[in-house]
Amino acid sequence: MVKVTVAGAAGGIGQPLSLLLKLNTNVSELALFDIVNAKGVAADLSHINTPAKVTGYQPENKEDKTAITEALKGTDVVIIPAGVPRKPGMTRADLFNINASIIRDLVANIARTAPKAAILIISNPVNSTVPIAAQVLRKLGVFDPTKLFGVTTLDSVRAETFLGELTNTNPQKLKGKISVIGGHSGDTIVPLINYNSSVPVLNKSQYDEFVHRVQFGGDEVVKAKNGAGSATLSMAYAGYRFAEYLIDTLSGGPNNYKVPDSAYIYLPGIEGGKEFSAKYLGGIEFFSVPVVLNHGQTVSFINPFEQLRVSEDENKLIKVALNGLKGSIDQGVEFVNASKL
Repeated sequence: MVKVTVAGAAGGIGQPLSLLLKLNTNVSELALFDIVNAKGVAADLSHINTPAKVTGYQPENKEDKTAITEALKGTDVVIIPAGVPRKPGMTRADLFNINASIIRDLVANIARTAPKAAILIISNPVNSTVPIAAQVLRKLGVFDPTKLFGVTTLDSVRAETFLGELTNTNPQKLKGKISVIGGHSGDTIVPLINYNSSVPVLNKSQYDEFVHRVQFGGDEVVKAKNGAGSATLSMAYAGYRFAEYLIDTLSGGPNNYKVPDSAYIYLPGIEGGKEFSAKYLGGIEFFSVPVVLNHGQTVSFINPFEQLRVSEDENKLIKVALNGLKGSIDQGVEFVNASKL
C-alpha cells in the first residue's frame, strides 16, 4: 500500500486531485498539506468510504515547520500542485517569481524528511520548477532522477480530446496512440500523431489548428473563466492520471502501456538519457518523453526520434521547443544557486 502526500491540497487543483486519490484503493494513507484549509479538506474527504486514511496538516503560523514535516513522514509519493494560478495576461514565465520559492522550500523539506519519495511536480512553470527541484535535491545530496517527474499529462489529455473532436473519434481510444514531448508551455509542447497508423489523418489546416489548441489550450480556460482561475479540474485529472500510473507500479501492478504518458525528466540521470540529449536535443537536459515505470521508478524512456517516427513538421516544432526550454531551465538552476537552503 502507498502513502501519498499532496502539497497544496486545498487549492483549485489540490482538492479535486485529492478526491481522485482518495478513490484509489492502492492508496493506504493520504496526507494533505496546505498553508490554510487542509484540515477541512481532509475532514471532508475522510467521510468517503474508501480505505485510504486521510489526515490534514497546516502550519499554526509562518514560523511553524512541523506541519509539513508530519505530512511528509513515511510518504512514498509527493504531489505538488502548490502555487498561484495563471491570470489573464500572465505567461507561465510570469509565474516563476511567485512559485519558485514555494517549490524550493517544499522540495527542501522533502529532501530532509522523505528523501526516497517520488516527487510529481504540477506547479507551473514546470519547465523551470522541475530544474529548481532537481537543483535543490542535488545541493542537499539526495537527487535521484528516477524519482522526479514534471507532470505534463494535461498536454496528452488535451491532445486526445482535441484530436477526437476533429476526427469524431472517442478520445479514450486515443490514449497510448498520441505522445506529447518537449516542455509544458506554449510552443515547447510538441504533440506527435504521425507514428501510429490507427490515428486519423488530419489535413494541413486541421493539423495546424490541432497543434495550436494543444499548445495554448490553457489560454482557452483562462479566458473562459474571466480571470477567476486557470485549468484546475482538467489539471487535477491529468495529474491523477500520471499519479495512478506511478501508484500502480509501486503497488506491483503490470506496466502494459504500449506508449505510456510522458513526463518532464532529467535525462542524464536515466539510462541512455545523456546520449539521447547530446544526439537529438543539443544537450538540453530536461525534456518530456514517454517514461516506462517499473516498481515506481523510471527504468527507461521511449526515444521519439527512433521509435515514434517523428515527421518533418514535428521536427520543426521540436526545434522551436528546444530554443524555448534552455532559458527556462537555466533560470530555475540559477534561482537555486542564488538561494540559501
